[in-house]
Amino acid sequence: MGVVLREARRNILLLAIAQALLGAVGPISFAIGGVAGHQLLGDDKSLATAPLTAFNVGMALGVVLVTILSRLVGRRFAFVTGASIAAFGGLVATAALFRENFWLFAGGLAVLGSSNGFTQKLRFAAADASPSFYKPKAISWILGGGIVSAVLGPQIVIFAGDYFAPVWFAGAFVALVPVCLVALLFFIPLRLPVATASGAHSVATARPLREIAGSQRFLTGMICGISVYALMTFMMTGAPIAMVVGCGFSSDLATLGIQWHVLAMFAPSFVTGWLISRFGAERIVACGLLLLMACAAIAHLGLALWNFWGALVLLGLGWNFGFIGATAIVAQSYRPQEADKVQGFHDIVLFSAVAGSSFASGKVLAVYGWDMLNAVIWPVAGVCLFLLLLLMRANKRAIA
Repeated sequence: MGVVLREARRNILLLAIAQALLGAVGPISFAIGGVAGHQLLGDDKSLATAPLTAFNVGMALGVVLVTILSRLVGRRFAFVTGASIAAFGGLVATAALFRENFWLFAGGLAVLGSSNGFTQKLRFAAADASPSFYKPKAISWILGGGIVSAVLGPQIVIFAGDYFAPVWFAGAFVALVPVCLVALLFFIPLRLPVATASGAHSVATARPLREIAGSQRFLTGMICGISVYALMTFMMTGAPIAMVVGCGFSSDLATLGIQWHVLAMFAPSFVTGWLISRFGAERIVACGLLLLMACAAIAHLGLALWNFWGALVLLGLGWNFGFIGATAIVAQSYRPQEADKVQGFHDIVLFSAVAGSSFASGKVLAVYGWDMLNAVIWPVAGVCLFLLLLLMRANKRAIA
């Protein structure tokens, strides 16, 4: 057991460092994508967030691609490929900014998004490479890497973004390339266990997807999780544009707002699992939804810097509690042998909704303004709270 644990710790350390570096792709893209898209467009600014929509679509495709590559050539080579894709995406985005080509820039962010789909799988690789008693700690280490990247990404934007001025933001994507290539080096010495296929008996006892997806628990968890993630993306996508273009704040201040937001998304993860175990997933999701409502309330109060930053922090906290709690509810709705098909179905619906929300964010912001982005939170969160109440009542009746 000592040798196994030592090997697991070694793999986790390598994966955590890679996560810290590659995780910077998301904060950089969301800090820059909408503002740069706004600058690259002509008079019609309603498509300003289309590059971030492309990022989310790319992420959905990346999740599928990393699964296929992992089965064909192994996870280590798949992760090396993902880091290479990230570096290439940085080069494409840089070329687009120099050429002032909006759609090429959207393509570059789609490539970066697909690499982020690979990065999403690092926590599962760390858990699968660990003994059962060490899995929660393994995931915590990877989440710790996410906290580092939440600071690293925005700081790259602040210190390197205007290096090639007046081609704004190009320096950030240039700086991202060596970061991704360094991350690639940490995948090479990995020694990950080979996943084994489920047996025939497990497959035979698996329920049809329609039966699982039609259960109250699965539907409630999926609707709440997708709503929380889509609302977070909806507001996070529009916030930098509202700050820089609408209110005249500097891009550095908008980037710092994204930094605090992403920190709030990941930092509570070390205790969220304990809170779910202590109070139940439904209550933690409800807390997350209430935090999103508080985010909307603070954003409605005014257009000062503290309104934006305070709202973004609460938005991150609400996402953490809401999405992790909803994921726990979904995970309780299926058996181990049903995991692959249920998770695949869930992620397809999730990232489709997230891509749609990022696209709608630019349209709503351009036509109706920042206040409307905040107002959308109230009815969506209200519906989710009602569904949670129904699920909790059903749980009580089942126990009785």
